[in-house]
Amino acid sequence: MTRIFCDATALIALGAIGELEHLTSFSGTLVVLQAVKNEVTTEPANTNLSHFGETDDIETADPRIHDRLEQAKTVLAETDENGDVFLIAAVLAYRAEDRPVGIISDDRRVRTTARGLGATVTGTIGVVVRAVKEGLPREQAYTLVDRIDSHGLHMTGSLRAKAYELIDAAAETRSIE
Repeated sequence: MTRIFCDATALIALGAIGELEHLTSFSGTLVVLQAVKNEVTTEPANTNLSHFGETDDIETADPRIHDRLEQAKTVLAETDENGDVFLIAAVLAYRAEDRPVGIISDDRRVRTTARGLGATVTGTIGVVVRAVKEGLPREQAYTLVDRIDSHGLHMTGSLRAKAYELIDAAAETRSIE
């Protein structure tokens, strides 16, 4: 089963509006590492993340990662073990075993690096699109995108239009199946 590691960017974007449950739309094990969780300091995202962790089946650790932290620091040119380093360490560990791994992040550097190392990558909008595939009504998804946009993940007009386009495609695919 694929392990899906979530970055603070998506946790903050969805946590700020109380919509973290959409992270469970993916098939796989959701992992919110403690180093990433420590980066979610804004409210209400922090409180919502704490509640989410208590009520949903998410993991907060993975022993495979620790052997890859130094390599991840080198790859990212980091000196500290921050959330980004832990995420890339996860990708390095799972890809070294030729196992699938996913990353949910809106951080360009994390996304580019993880994708280059062989991870499947999506962001907050990808979470919304996946929720539509799993049954979230199209209009609710549009509203969710607007709420995300107004609470911190500021989107350009073209990004919002692309989000709506992806939502429409997901809703159409769901109705055909």
